[in-house]
Amino acid sequence: MSPEPVPPPPPPPCCGGDCGEPLAQRVEKGDEAFRAGEYETAAELFRCALVALAQPDRGLCLRLGDALARAGRLPEALGAFRGAARLGVLRPDELGELAGGLARALGPRERRPPAGRPGRAPGEAPAAPRDLLGCPRCQRLLHKPVTLPCGLTVCRRCAEPGPGRPPARRVNVVLSGLLEKCFPAECRARRLAGQARSLQHQQQPEAALLRCHQALDLAPGDNSLVLLRAELYLCVRSYEQALQDASAVCQNEPLLPKGHHVKALALSGLGRSKEVLKEFLYCLALNPECNSVKKEAQKVLCEVFFPASENVPQNLTSSIQSRMLNTRLKAQCQNHVNSQPPVEEGGSAGSSKNPSEKSDVFRNTNSSVLYFILGLHCEEDKEVLEGILPMAPNSGLKRRFPNDLEDAHDMNAPGKIPRKEADSSPQRNMNSTIGESAELPIEVADFECALCMRLLFEPVTTPCGHTFCLKCLERCLDHAPHCPLCKEKLSELLASRNFNITTLAEELIFQYLSDELSDRKRIYDEEMTELSNLTRDVPIFVCAMAFPTVPCPLHVFEPRYRLMIRRCMETGTKRFGMCLSAEHAGISEYGCMLEIKDVRTFPDGSSVVDAVGISRFRVLSHRHRDGYNTADIEYLEDEKVEGPEYEELATLHESVYQQSVSWFASLQDHMKEQILSHFGLMPDREPEPQSNPSGPAWSWWILAVLPLERKAQLAILGMVSLKERLLAIRRVLVIITRKMNSRQELVNSRERNH
Repeated sequence: MSPEPVPPPPPPPCCGGDCGEPLAQRVEKGDEAFRAGEYETAAELFRCALVALAQPDRGLCLRLGDALARAGRLPEALGAFRGAARLGVLRPDELGELAGGLARALGPRERRPPAGRPGRAPGEAPAAPRDLLGCPRCQRLLHKPVTLPCGLTVCRRCAEPGPGRPPARRVNVVLSGLLEKCFPAECRARRLAGQARSLQHQQQPEAALLRCHQALDLAPGDNSLVLLRAELYLCVRSYEQALQDASAVCQNEPLLPKGHHVKALALSGLGRSKEVLKEFLYCLALNPECNSVKKEAQKVLCEVFFPASENVPQNLTSSIQSRMLNTRLKAQCQNHVNSQPPVEEGGSAGSSKNPSEKSDVFRNTNSSVLYFILGLHCEEDKEVLEGILPMAPNSGLKRRFPNDLEDAHDMNAPGKIPRKEADSSPQRNMNSTIGESAELPIEVADFECALCMRLLFEPVTTPCGHTFCLKCLERCLDHAPHCPLCKEKLSELLASRNFNITTLAEELIFQYLSDELSDRKRIYDEEMTELSNLTRDVPIFVCAMAFPTVPCPLHVFEPRYRLMIRRCMETGTKRFGMCLSAEHAGISEYGCMLEIKDVRTFPDGSSVVDAVGISRFRVLSHRHRDGYNTADIEYLEDEKVEGPEYEELATLHESVYQQSVSWFASLQDHMKEQILSHFGLMPDREPEPQSNPSGPAWSWWILAVLPLERKAQLAILGMVSLKERLLAIRRVLVIITRKMNSRQELVNSRERNH
């Protein structure tokens, strides 16, 4: 009769807290620690809960496994998950944390941001032709270039919209033509590749392979074509050839997730499950947000580490399961006790002299439940892990990705992502017509605006793919919201005013056509200087009366005036003249200079311009420019007086001001509201009537609201004597007041007669 095993001593404190607390409370604390990101603490709390159990709990084993995986303690996590598998068949969706932990162990310490095309610093060497014409997203030579609203140009496939995003723009005509001219072989290879993909979607893999071979004959060094051929080999179940191509792509571009994904599929076809898992984990390490890859990794993880043959069949009854588990548990516990070394004096079972092992979550071996799980944390798991993650001496995991690609010298090491020999610049091609240091054969004709027939200046690309000078495009859109070439509607572009410069076109012009660009810019600067002159060829808006200091809102919808207002904004003057129309002279002799305060543009291209009068002028001569009037002008200022004349002026100023206030107060309420909504409040009286060269602001306000004919208003506008202007306003007020009084007396008389 075999002796009964000696009962183990009571467990030592294991979580730094009171292990006598209720089990549910301990598990709840573990869940809180997990949610807070304190995974080591969570693992310790879950382990304490397992110690207190008489029978293993599957849910608690899963919690423990998740916490250990998050903490990076993958061998121990495997043991916990294997314990859960013995209690019930593991589902792939329960291994999300384990898959994520393995991927993190494989992944690089720092994820590099996607390469862009940064601006060139002054004095920096110009970019190589291929680098300049490379896609900033996929790092390959641009294919079917599409210019995004921000001005960046990428391959059309790289610009494919995601869910809920607007459709991609059309191919940039100018840049596409340039690529065809400079890289004909690669462009033809890309077209063949497109045909191959189309045939693949049509379930014609053999025909697609033929096109792909033709493309690779033209561009043998293009990894995207090699990867496409690997996908096509998968379609025809040629797994060895698919693996060969996918491995070559992974060696050249180890940070390309799709390469590892195709390689995983090829390995899966060959039944090499452990290597499949490794490649899926590489994919997940490179792209942690890809849920589809994560699900595939979890499925393979379940097959590799937790095969169904080792799990408890789900169709067994609970009583049979319990008897099987108790038998296996007793056997494993007995074997473990018999294999334990003697406990040193003053120590406890499971303790270790090695300080690094004191944090082992399974150190308390005196729990029968932990015996069960510890028996599953075995050398077999370590061997499988070493095929994917070679173990460091202290059971830590080496990272598979080097911090820098250049550090990965051992290309043949098992499970090692090979060193990337090519740099991150766009793919090189052996049959290229442009050498590495050769110049692109760019001519002015390649970047000619179809509207002004000159070199593109501030090139802007429309959603339909046509490129124009910014000013040329805006001028065309003044007349109609359509593309000048293909007539496609550009209402959205007008509404957003999103005229961003096409960066790549500007860079190419700057690098290869610098002399022509300098001449083009000089002409533009001369035009802007001429347009910004505020005494010669001043733009004139022929519309209504305007007065100094008085607001003058305008609705601008005619194409000629859209152009005029935009030029005023571009030159920075923000000023234009306002005159009346004259029957014989064309425009009135006197006008008022307006300053733009704000412009609000509408989707149809029209706008509301908030302007205010600032000064008066007299027209010396006038002419036309691009459909609107311009004039040479001289500014008008009031003549100043002194002595007795000034005293008389001050008295008159006070008197007419009070008369104006009384007249406005006598108006009916609805008339007051209309005046105030359009012209604002009447300005206060200035203490010094001659402080403003154009005269007191209140006098112009009252002149604007008085019911006067334009001819009379224009005559007063041209007066340079403040005394004469105040006397004219007084006469007008007297006449208007008399008329108002006469009208009121007539109304009263009629009421009395009735």
